Amino acid sequence: MQKITPFLWFDQQAEEAIRFYTSIFPDSAIRTITRYGDAGPGPKGSVMTIGFELAGMQFAALNGGPTFKFNEAVSFVVHCDSQEEIDRYWGKLVDGGKAIDCGWLKDKFGLAWQIVPRRFFELIADPDSQKVQRVMRAMFQMKKFDIAGLEKAYRGDS
Repeated sequence: MQKITPFLWFDQQAEEAIRFYTSIFPDSAIRTITRYGDAGPGPKGSVMTIGFELAGMQFAALNGGPTFKFNEAVSFVVHCDSQEEIDRYWGKLVDGGKAIDCGWLKDKFGLAWQIVPRRFFELIADPDSQKVQRVMRAMFQMKKFDIAGLEKAYRGDS
């Protein structure tokens, strides 16, 4: 078991959300489900917690009620190797949710994601500050990342 496990608080849709997430990412599965008993606080027999893996990383989820909501202060970055991979993850995760800017989106459960090409991090690590600034300006114009657009900006092509 990994030392630190991200723990996600849902109102009452944890099982639906986790089934959605595990259907999107390879090497993902639901590992355990616990249910509320007579002591509550949820209805007896309803899902209390879910232990699951996304892309081999362990997570936990709780149906804890409406007390807490997700916000963009915490997000998950999905590192992508191709535009096809960006398009696939973006399309599935934004469905029913909301596109934000610069590769960010909120899914239909309110969880924030960043769908980012690994190439972006390589481009902005370049020692040429002019190239980096062009890439950053291009990124600020994007909702979903466009690798070709980033590469064009990097080269200074008009």
